[in-house]
Amino acid sequence: MAQEKKRILSGVVLESKMDKTAVVQVTRRFPHPRYKKFVTRSKKYYAHDDSNETRTGDTIRIIQAKPESKLKRWRVFQIDKRAAEV
Repeated sequence: MAQEKKRILSGVVLESKMDKTAVVQVTRRFPHPRYKKFVTRSKKYYAHDDSNETRTGDTIRIIQAKPESKLKRWRVFQIDKRAAEV
């Protein structure tokens, strides 16, 4: 059996107040099919953060995973850039 390749997305943490959960906003840019102008679309994903290490404003990567709860189908894979402390 061929192994599925899991998708990896990069985004910014919007909220990490829940226990072991981070809300990540992933933004993608693509050219409009007819007008060729670049369009920006955003989507929010709920990701499982086992060690509660993400903070609001962090840039992270998330990877597809088995369902953790009703909304969580992603896992925090890597923290690329930390948010500045306030």
